[in-house]
Amino acid sequence: MTRHVVMLSGGIGSWAAGKRVAQKHGSNNLTLLFCDTLIEDWDCYRFLDDAVANLGGEFVRLCDGRDPWQVFRDEGTIANTRVDLCSRILKRDLSDKWLAEHCEPADTIVYLGIDWTEIHRFDNRHGRGAKNRYAKNGWICEAPLCEPPYLDKRDLLAWASREGLTPSRAYEQGMSHDNCGGFCVKAGVGHFAQLLKMRPEIYRHHEEQEAAFPGDRTILRDRNYGETKPLSLRELRNRIEAGADSQIDMFEIGGCGCFL
Repeated sequence: MTRHVVMLSGGIGSWAAGKRVAQKHGSNNLTLLFCDTLIEDWDCYRFLDDAVANLGGEFVRLCDGRDPWQVFRDEGTIANTRVDLCSRILKRDLSDKWLAEHCEPADTIVYLGIDWTEIHRFDNRHGRGAKNRYAKNGWICEAPLCEPPYLDKRDLLAWASREGLTPSRAYEQGMSHDNCGGFCVKAGVGHFAQLLKMRPEIYRHHEEQEAAFPGDRTILRDRNYGETKPLSLRELRNRIEAGADSQIDMFEIGGCGCFL
């Protein structure tokens, strides 16, 4: 019998993908796989518990034992949009190892919460999407939200509400995702500006971690005036507090893409 493994993150997309899987295949052979980075928002953990109860199936929590900054220190570099050490080590490597040890490719399907608005993350002609990454290791990977009926994030939030669920506070706070407590090395300046506004204590924590890191390494890049150069979280905060909002592209959001 086919085993259905949903990569559950605590975000609305992964819950909705899991819901479609449960509705189609039931929950008897459903596994909800969560990779804990140890810095998720408290309300993400709360929604995760509610989502598991709603979906049914077996819940599996994986944890490396380190948070992203501990990984960066061990690896001697800070991750960014091009080198996502945290996603690879704390999520992809962990989940790949679990799949190899507990499942057989011939009777297992892996599901991701990627939706139709970001199908390029799932499948593209260059073979860099999540579907191709899993296929290289022999696994079938599907993205239920890339199939009709097509729902946007507002639809997914309304669906969860009809199920009696209260999604995590990230969406009311204008966050583009609910991974790593709002922190993400693949996010852009617009996302970090929103993080500073809505969760200043979390922003300050990551600012301090970045400032304490050896060498001139930053997560963000400043692309103003036709050139690209490092942009520290401290410098971004200083600009925002100085009222230099015109220098910040609030549409530069970025995204996690942990399983790519």
